[in-house]
Amino acid sequence: MSRRNRELIFLLVAAAVAIASYLSVYAGRFREINRWSVFYGLIFAAIFAMLHLVVRLRLRQADPYLLPIAALLAALGLAEIYRIRPPLALLQGRWLVVAAVVFMLTVFVVGDHLRLNGVKYLMGVAGLLLLAVTIVVGTEVNGAKLWLRFAGLSFQPSEFAKIAIVVFLAGYLNDVKEMLSMPTGRLFGLRVPAAKQLGPLVFLWAFSLFLLVFMKDFGMSLLVMAVFIAMLYMATSRLGYVIASALLFSGGAALTVHLVPHVQQRVDIWLDPWSRAETSGYQLLQSLFTIADGGIAGSGLGRGFLLFSDGTPVVPDLQTDFIFAALANELGLLGAVGIILCYLLFCWRGFHIALLATDGFSKLLAAGLTAAFALQTFIIIGGVTRLIPLTGLTLPFLSYGGSSLLANLMLVALLLMVSHRTNVIRGGSVAERLRLAEGK
Repeated sequence: MSRRNRELIFLLVAAAVAIASYLSVYAGRFREINRWSVFYGLIFAAIFAMLHLVVRLRLRQADPYLLPIAALLAALGLAEIYRIRPPLALLQGRWLVVAAVVFMLTVFVVGDHLRLNGVKYLMGVAGLLLLAVTIVVGTEVNGAKLWLRFAGLSFQPSEFAKIAIVVFLAGYLNDVKEMLSMPTGRLFGLRVPAAKQLGPLVFLWAFSLFLLVFMKDFGMSLLVMAVFIAMLYMATSRLGYVIASALLFSGGAALTVHLVPHVQQRVDIWLDPWSRAETSGYQLLQSLFTIADGGIAGSGLGRGFLLFSDGTPVVPDLQTDFIFAALANELGLLGAVGIILCYLLFCWRGFHIALLATDGFSKLLAAGLTAAFALQTFIIIGGVTRLIPLTGLTLPFLSYGGSSLLANLMLVALLLMVSHRTNVIRGGSVAERLRLAEGK
């Protein structure tokens, strides 16, 4: 069976899950089955069918599993958002249409991901500028500056900044990996790379701490630094860089905790939410209670205790930061584990694409994008379950947020491009190799 036919079969499964989820939520909310829930499920299926046709047309040899996994997670997210706040689900559906357009534009306009290597410095500057603009004119929400507001719409630049930074790191590290692997300079008796190669990397480390101080967001700062460390190790295989970078960031973060009250409060809530149960610790504790209330199998979509009698969510920001808690409540431990397995499968396919890639830039790009996706997922689920301090990041494909949908479907498009090129080079037909060489 061809890759595209496999993708189509799994997309049909995701479409069936979408329709069943909407039916379950609608029935649980209104105690009846309505044809509109089926209609919305069919619209969702049509959107991903269109993306499938684009992939079938332009990326024939791409991985067949990434798009169906994204579709399945997006279907569950939309259904749960409708469960919590129906008007937001309609808005999220509109954002999904825009994200689908962005996916298609990425495929048709970029065409070949190797073109991004030629604009790596521009991408790096763009990523840093997006974060800098957020710091200067961004809106502070829950103590952290993560949002830009314009014409009544909210926009989270960090979602796109992470992709731009990964593109820059993939190109830059691919150019200097030999010099970083065999350092020639010395500092305090230790062998280090020359300042010319090490400078941009030190700047990125300092910038991640800058984000922690001025954006007051532990999550974005940790994500940037973790992606940087992961890609640096993948490029050089030198464990010393990882240890040194982790120690430097940990030291800077520990200092920041004492200097920035909002960051210190997040850490205090994480360490002891019980003493703040009626104030700052309320949100985290409600999240833990909501997850625990789901039990092993949950009560089913649309039937869990997620809303008070007045319609207020039992956990503030339930449709954004805490949507995993909502799904764990209604799907139970089994459903929560299933969602985590979907994320793990996505990451496995992403790293598999990186391993098979035939050039350094493609390897680092696929690995970096997958690492960013995996780390963001870990950071948000870890915060919701009190494994690490809470952050303001969104859970890919599940959480409410247009910026997140746009950026993550763009990420999927880039991974599919890498996969397509790799598979054509490794085993495609002569005609496909010629088309690839001609940029078609």
